Amino acid sequence: MNLAEALGQEIQRNRELLKRYEAIPTGMFGAIMIEQDIKKAIAALASGDVIQIAKAYEAMKNNE
Repeated sequence: MNLAEALGQEIQRNRELLKRYEAIPTGMFGAIMIEQDIKKAIAALASGDVIQIAKAYEAMKNNE
């Protein structure tokens, strides 16, 4: 698996995580942060910038 594929998997995982945070009455701040990470990751993939892809991957894999 290459970095772009790994980031794609992290985007999917974070989308599921986002749903969980949105279901929590006090989880809106976390949901907003995860949503921003998802948007940055998608933009990084679209740009093809390996450095941005790596940064987005690192940020997303730490979301819990």
